[in-house]
Amino acid sequence: MSSREQVEIALDKIQKIDKSGYTLNSVLALRETALAEADSYDKSGKALPLGGQPILIKDNIEAVGLPATAGSLALADTPVDSDSPLVTRLKEAGAIVIGATNLSEWANIRSTKSTSGWSGVGGLTANPWIHKHSAGGSSSGSGASVAAGLVQMAVGSETDGSITCPASLNGCVGIKPTVGSVPREKMIPISGSQDSPGPMTQTVAQAALLLEVMTGQSGFVSALTQHDGIRIGVVKNWMTSNEGTNALFHAAVDSLAKAGVSITEIDIADPKDQVGDDEYDVLKHELVSDLGAYLKGRKGARVTSLAQVVAFNLQNRESEMKYFKQEIFDEALQIGGRGPKYQMKRDRNLNWATMTLGKALANVDVLIGCSYSPAWVSKLGEGDSFNGSSWITTAPSISGAPIGTVPMGLVDGLPVGLGVVAARNNEVTLVRAMAAIEKALGLGVLTPTFTKE
Repeated sequence: MSSREQVEIALDKIQKIDKSGYTLNSVLALRETALAEADSYDKSGKALPLGGQPILIKDNIEAVGLPATAGSLALADTPVDSDSPLVTRLKEAGAIVIGATNLSEWANIRSTKSTSGWSGVGGLTANPWIHKHSAGGSSSGSGASVAAGLVQMAVGSETDGSITCPASLNGCVGIKPTVGSVPREKMIPISGSQDSPGPMTQTVAQAALLLEVMTGQSGFVSALTQHDGIRIGVVKNWMTSNEGTNALFHAAVDSLAKAGVSITEIDIADPKDQVGDDEYDVLKHELVSDLGAYLKGRKGARVTSLAQVVAFNLQNRESEMKYFKQEIFDEALQIGGRGPKYQMKRDRNLNWATMTLGKALANVDVLIGCSYSPAWVSKLGEGDSFNGSSWITTAPSISGAPIGTVPMGLVDGLPVGLGVVAARNNEVTLVRAMAAIEKALGLGVLTPTFTKE
């Protein structure tokens, strides 16, 4: 199809599924120039990697014509004056960026009672399988829109679980690449040590292609057919509290073994409480410093620091704080930005994660495990039910290593994902393993039921 035809189909689906009908509410804003850009691509006669395909980006990434609010009203009506380097890469590869996706406001770092998929700007994103269930977060809209077939490719971002979770809960493919491998300038941050944009797609092949564009590296697409001899370590501790999810995982491992994939059981000790406490504090320290630096550089922003965001929310409590408060912001302001205490926690945290993954990956190429249990019912102001999930994202998030997820089936009518972890800067091996898993499971692209009760 022409680029115009592809964009028209996407816009039509957004109108019929997202904005009305099922009211998925995954798309926060659309670019008025999308069709004109599609026409321009068609007239150019160029054959670029992304071929004029429509793509959605998370609304914490700056693109001209889109709001880049991180879901917060504090950044609404703050025009974007230039594209982020990431968006420039997408456009140069032939993508038509048609809109921005809704997300968990401030990427779920504001309150322990925040509801994934809700933002003051965009409202609540639904799950395309069963409407009342969570779309996960914080890349809620990116995962839901891809799973619903509004687009085949979207961009999300992850600090700890924010691509893995919505990919798993909505039933699509997601990859958080090695931290620093994708440009993050003009992306609203939480953490310089853990944030990374990444692809969310319907297939591993699409994710590999989008990853090549986002990183500016090659070799991921060719890796799709080079999965012979891949050695997979099954981490016994990366399980959920949901029996159906665990059963699907064991069946997936059996399928891989029958396909001739080398399988080794790996035993990793569960992290002690200090690991989680350190990570939590590190993110708060970095939030103060990194978000503050970003806001100071955002032209026309009415808030230029985390303290000003807190004040804005208090002044606009009826719209911003009707469901949950901002105690994590308050805690972050109390402990302050980077300093000696921060560095001590970060060093200790990084040492644990590096040693844990290094030991586990010593004799295998990748590690696999369950990621999340099926999507829970969204209850505004009551937080999320992450308790039943595994801790597969913890060590890669802290160390900056890549992690991916592929659908492994349905439990109670909702999708669940299989997580894959590789060593830093080893996305080629990650893609090889994900392609092998996708082939062995043979599920194809999952089609949501769009159950609206």
